[in-house]
Amino acid sequence: MYIKKWPKGAMIITATILLWLKTYIVYKTSFDIKIENWTQEIILFINPLSFLLIVFGISLFLNVKKQKRYLLTSSFLLSVTLFANVLFYRFFNDYLTIPVLFQTSNLNDLGSSFHELVKFSDAFYFTDFFVLLFLFKGKANVFTNFQASKQERKIYFLLACAIGFFNLGLAEMERPQLLTRTFDREMLVKNIGAFNYQLYDVFLQSKSSAQRAMADGSELVEINNYINANYQQPNQDLFGIAKGKNIILISMESMQNFVINETVNGQEITPFLNQFIKESYYFDNFYHQTGQGKTSDSEFIIENSLYPLSRGAVFFTHSGNKYSATPEILHNRGYYTASMHANNKTFWNRDIMYDSLGYERFYSLEDYQVNDTNSVGWGLKDVDFFDQSMRHLTEMPQPFYVKMITLTNHFPFELDEQSQSIAPYNSEDKTVNNYFLTVRYTDEAIKRFVQQLKVNGLYENSIIILYGDHYGISENHNKAMGEFLGVEITPFESAQLQRVPLIIHIPGQTGKTISTVSGQIDVKPTLLHLLGIETKGNIEFGTDLFSKEDKDFTVLRDGSIITKDYLYTKDTCYRKDTGEPAERINCEPYLEKAKTGLNYSDKIINGDLLRFNQGASQSNLNPK
Repeated sequence: MYIKKWPKGAMIITATILLWLKTYIVYKTSFDIKIENWTQEIILFINPLSFLLIVFGISLFLNVKKQKRYLLTSSFLLSVTLFANVLFYRFFNDYLTIPVLFQTSNLNDLGSSFHELVKFSDAFYFTDFFVLLFLFKGKANVFTNFQASKQERKIYFLLACAIGFFNLGLAEMERPQLLTRTFDREMLVKNIGAFNYQLYDVFLQSKSSAQRAMADGSELVEINNYINANYQQPNQDLFGIAKGKNIILISMESMQNFVINETVNGQEITPFLNQFIKESYYFDNFYHQTGQGKTSDSEFIIENSLYPLSRGAVFFTHSGNKYSATPEILHNRGYYTASMHANNKTFWNRDIMYDSLGYERFYSLEDYQVNDTNSVGWGLKDVDFFDQSMRHLTEMPQPFYVKMITLTNHFPFELDEQSQSIAPYNSEDKTVNNYFLTVRYTDEAIKRFVQQLKVNGLYENSIIILYGDHYGISENHNKAMGEFLGVEITPFESAQLQRVPLIIHIPGQTGKTISTVSGQIDVKPTLLHLLGIETKGNIEFGTDLFSKEDKDFTVLRDGSIITKDYLYTKDTCYRKDTGEPAERINCEPYLEKAKTGLNYSDKIINGDLLRFNQGASQSNLNPK
């Protein structure tokens, strides 16, 4: 049978159109990209085109036999890249970056989570590849073989570049200084495209790698001036009130603040925490500030009072840096410092990073008895984790600083039926339904642990700090969350959902709720001041939460800003009292401060600047 051949060049055009249209469909169906006007829609539609034309256009330099092989290989690899971003987005509501790709040691622990993410319909992401393969093979081959001339190649690439510059020009008109907003990956993908963003990320990674080699420490003077200008005096009524006491820091996996004092099916979700906050300091306007490093980012922020990086996890990318973290400071003052987490010690590169933070001991998976009976989901159940950890605690020299990381309340929120103490929420979203079950389980585990502290004589001589590490329910579940909360999940509400609990229990102190706007970056100076350790002169970006100089300001890693009266996110300023958009001018005074703080913190990490600051605050580090 005679098959009419398509015009020359049709191979490249077909490959480009197939992947271009598929990418646009993925934008609209798999990513939650907010479109506000027709210009943004046009930008979103055209942004893959120039990249695809250039990549597939390389085949014009190959001989006829190699052209099809190159086009098929490129189509497949780009489809894999796109699909990988889709899977990552389903899990983290974020886009892949180069540093994340090097976190391969985490993959072994993600099995149950990815099993929940992959769907049968995901075969769609490779449809264009199989169509192309069909058209290239056997009797279905409709393409005319041709070798492009030098002039044809020149015209082709000029056209591809022209489309690229047109795209970038439209994007800059819509969002000025676009490429300086490296912390806002959604905005970059929306404007320059998923593939161009991956290229831009390679550039950013190269830039980051070069910063340490070129750093000389001179930037510390400017950074120190900024930090000293924002220093807030400690509350003298509380300064040193917990001197010499044990510190028990509990990281509550995926615990968001909306569950506190809330019910599901008429039952309290966190009955113990609801009671515990009545005899503790409870911060109800406290936000997580993590980026792609999630739990490891929260550890980094809490213990260093530095912001995490916008790309990847500091625990992987800069584990060899010099830090002045809380464990090191307290170790130098006679504390025994340890971290407890019943997970593989290499997960998030903790076995390496903990040395840099000053931990003496890491109680990891090998220090716990884990079997099929006492584990679920990601590993050892929280009740068993605390039970077994108690034996380690009672053997430690005092005073000690111990960080404990829970695990059960982790996506996909699995829990065996006999461990469930409340009925699941009833919605069409399994993730949201199960979330309340595992939160309730963790609450019960913490209750048992506090009781054990009392039985073992540790309770009265210990500060207990409980905090949520990051969100548990991502924006991918806004519909069910909106049903539960009784509100539409707008960008304003989504930012508010980044609040996590912070509970500080100090023996002998009465309970109090403090509504100062704050973040994880404020925990380190707060704790050190409670222990009577002055922090002025230290390089840290947080402030004492008990200071009488209320700051009512915090910035999230994605650039969102929260103040007492306003919230800025997704390029929009909102009134806190109504949740309605406000004039941008109301948020502008805080934008530069937020950008400066994030940039300075990035410089410290990328340049490893604290290695030049060895003696700057030595008086604060040595034992008295």
